[in-house]
Amino acid sequence: MPLFRDAPVRIQPFFGYRSADRLVLQARALRSGSRSFAPAAGRWQAIRTMIAQYASREAAGVEVSLQLGGPDGECELHHATSDEEGFVRFEVALGHGWDLPLRPAWEVARLGWSNVQGPQTAAAHVLAPGRDSALAVISDIDDTIIETGITGGLSSVLRNWRRVLARWPEERIAAPGADVFYSALGGGDTVSAVQEHVGERLTATHRPFFYVSSSPWNLFSYLVAFKRSKGLPLGPLLLRDWGLNRATFSSSSHGGHKAEAIAHILALYPGLGFALIGDDTQGDLAAFADVVARNEGRVAAVFIRRVSSEPLSVAEEDAAAAIRSAGVPLWIGASWSAGHGFLDQLGMSGDEEAERIVSAVEGSSSTAKPDS
Repeated sequence: MPLFRDAPVRIQPFFGYRSADRLVLQARALRSGSRSFAPAAGRWQAIRTMIAQYASREAAGVEVSLQLGGPDGECELHHATSDEEGFVRFEVALGHGWDLPLRPAWEVARLGWSNVQGPQTAAAHVLAPGRDSALAVISDIDDTIIETGITGGLSSVLRNWRRVLARWPEERIAAPGADVFYSALGGGDTVSAVQEHVGERLTATHRPFFYVSSSPWNLFSYLVAFKRSKGLPLGPLLLRDWGLNRATFSSSSHGGHKAEAIAHILALYPGLGFALIGDDTQGDLAAFADVVARNEGRVAAVFIRRVSSEPLSVAEEDAAAAIRSAGVPLWIGASWSAGHGFLDQLGMSGDEEAERIVSAVEGSSSTAKPDS
């Protein structure tokens, strides 16, 4: 009999997403308890919880089922097996009748597996953009919506380790104006925490949100808790699997992951236009210029938050010029406030969301930097 017994396998569902003909959902098989982010336990518990997020124990070879509520009311069942890193990926070709809902919605699915305690299930949520959706949003995370304080290299990481490892999600600082701008642009709340039934539809934000980040999948629950605490729209997160190698931490790796993820989203939704939101810490301006060049007519606007106090580099100036020359509005500033011209470009003029953003712009105009 072993001296130490492994924790039972649990499945961590990530947010899925689908079009009318394809569904993508990822999860991870782990040997650890589910940790909540409740600040009452104090600072040491926060550090332990954050370290546990990174020091995950993956379970390979776990058979996982995915139950979907089909368009005819019948349930569909699909199967996948966790890989050596514990990841389980479902890519399902949807048959006839899987139309999108009229408005964006979260559709409830269910994952099933077995461990030493017997059969287990967990609810999973799949974002379905609405048939009336004309515009979606793709946003970065680090230093775009959440202040990291680690943009200056290793010395910055060492100075700001408490911010990264010792703060609960609701204690983290959101980028200035992010709550007002993102909530107004998204226009609604997201996933309920109750136990839902397979096939049920829950209200999603008025405009679908997708988040692309070089952060590891280990931080999925933390990032979701942060966005909930700040009133930011929820949406599928396309994160990365971190390895302890040079490729994981190189700038080209960051850019390559984002470019691949954005291309994947645009290909899945050919009928949608997209607003791209990022910052100036990881080459987002150049990456977005490349997206604009490769996808004519698909990008409605580009927003870049200025984190650095240094002037734009020559490469960044060239990227900005390329975006503008393609006829795509570009806003660059220090806080998330947008002008009337951007509301027109985003097709929001005259609706309630536009009025809320206008009010936010007028109320914070004294602190916002002018457009570049």
